Amino acid sequence: MKRKLIAAVGVAGMVVGLAACGNGGDDKAKADAGPKEITVWVMDGSAPKAWIDEVNKEFSAKHPGVTVKVEEQKWTGIQEKVTTALSESNPPDVLELGNTQTAGYAVTGGLADLTKDRAQLGADAWQKSMLASAEVEGKLYSAPWYAANRVVIYDKKAFAKAGVTPPTTRDEWVAGLEKLKAADPASQPIYLPGQSWYVLAGLIWDEGGDLAVKDGSKWKGGLGTPQAASAMDFYKKLQSFSTAPKDKDEATPQQATDIVPKGGVASWIGLGWEATGAEKALKEAGKEADFGYFPIPGKTADKSGTVFLGGSNLAVTERSKNKELAKEWLALAAGKDQMTKYAVETKGALLPNQTGANFTPAAGSFAEAMAKAGANGKITPVTAGWANVETEPNPIKEFMTKVLKGEDAAKAGADADAEIAKRINK
Repeated sequence: MKRKLIAAVGVAGMVVGLAACGNGGDDKAKADAGPKEITVWVMDGSAPKAWIDEVNKEFSAKHPGVTVKVEEQKWTGIQEKVTTALSESNPPDVLELGNTQTAGYAVTGGLADLTKDRAQLGADAWQKSMLASAEVEGKLYSAPWYAANRVVIYDKKAFAKAGVTPPTTRDEWVAGLEKLKAADPASQPIYLPGQSWYVLAGLIWDEGGDLAVKDGSKWKGGLGTPQAASAMDFYKKLQSFSTAPKDKDEATPQQATDIVPKGGVASWIGLGWEATGAEKALKEAGKEADFGYFPIPGKTADKSGTVFLGGSNLAVTERSKNKELAKEWLALAAGKDQMTKYAVETKGALLPNQTGANFTPAAGSFAEAMAKAGANGKITPVTAGWANVETEPNPIKEFMTKVLKGEDAAKAGADADAEIAKRINK
C-alpha cells in the first residue's frame, strides 16, 4: 500500500518537452499492419495477478489473436521512465499514472484525448471526486482506477480507559482528546506532526478554501485566506495534544513504524498500509495491537471531514500504435464488472473508481472507515504546475510550521502564496 500512495507525488517538471516530439502521422497506418499486441504498464503492487489475468482473459475472448503484454514497473524512477517512453515512437499502449501526475503528462501531449470516448469508457459511473484527476480543462485524458485516503487510527484500549467513543464532529473529537489527556497525561492523545499537509488540505477544503485557485489564466495560492487561517487554527488545536515535532511530517520519523510501536500514542491519522505496518511492528515487539478506525470528523455529524484521495489512473498514450484496442482494454479494466472484482481482490484496501463496485468491508475495519471518508474526497489542484509546489522545501509545510510556532497565519500564508504562485505558473 505504501508503494501505491507514492503516486500522490507530482512530476515536478519531468514531463516538459513531450509535445515537441509530436505524433507520427503514419501511426494509424502502422497500427493496422501486422500482428496485434498491446502493452500495459502497471505499477508494482497495483494489479493483483488474479485480477489482471481475468481482465486479459475477457479481452482476449473478444479479440482473438491479440496479445496483451503486461509489464510491472517500480515507483522508483518511474517519472523519468514514463517521460522517456512517451517521447519515443513505441510507448506502452496503456499505462498507470499517479492521479496527481496525469495533468502534467496530458498538457505536454503524452496522453491520448479520450473525451469522445467517454460513453465507451463508462465515465458517467465514475466517482466525481476521482474523475477530477483524469480531466484537464474539460477534456478527458485517463480513467480513474483506484484511490485511498487517511482515517483516524486509534488504540481501543486507550479509548475505553478514557471513556471515549469514536467522534462524529470536530467538537466531539477535541472533547475526546481532552478526556484521553486527563486519563493518561504521559501519553499523546493524538500523534500529529506539524507538517502533515494532506491533513491540513482536508481542513482547508472543509472551510470552503483550496490550496491554490485559478485566477484568470494564472494560478494563485490559497493559504493567505481566512479559510486557510481557520483550518490552520483547528490544526493547531489538534497539534497541541501531540508532542510530535512542529517542523516534520508524518514520514520523518515514520509514524507507523518508528513512533506508534513505542507506545504512548492513543490515536493518529494514517493510511491502510501504515495501520498494517504498525500492527506488525507492535506484534514483533511483543505488544498488543488492537486498533479501531473512524473517518476524520467534519464540522457536523452528517458529513465527515474532507480527505485527500491519493491513487492512480489508467491512460492511453498518444503515440500508441493500437489506440482503439488500448481504449477497449481500458474500458474493460475500468468498467463496473472488473472493478467489482478488483475491489474483492484488494479486500477493500483500495477504493474502486465507482460506488457500484465497492467491496463490502468488515464492520469496524480500516476499509470501512476509508470508504465512508472517501465519499467526501478531493485532490490537489489539477494543473501540471502543481508538481512544482510539492518539491522540497514545500511551502505548505513551511507555512504550517510558521503558524504552529506563533507567526500570524495571514502573513505566513501570504509568503507561502507568493512561492506557490511562482512555482505553479512555471
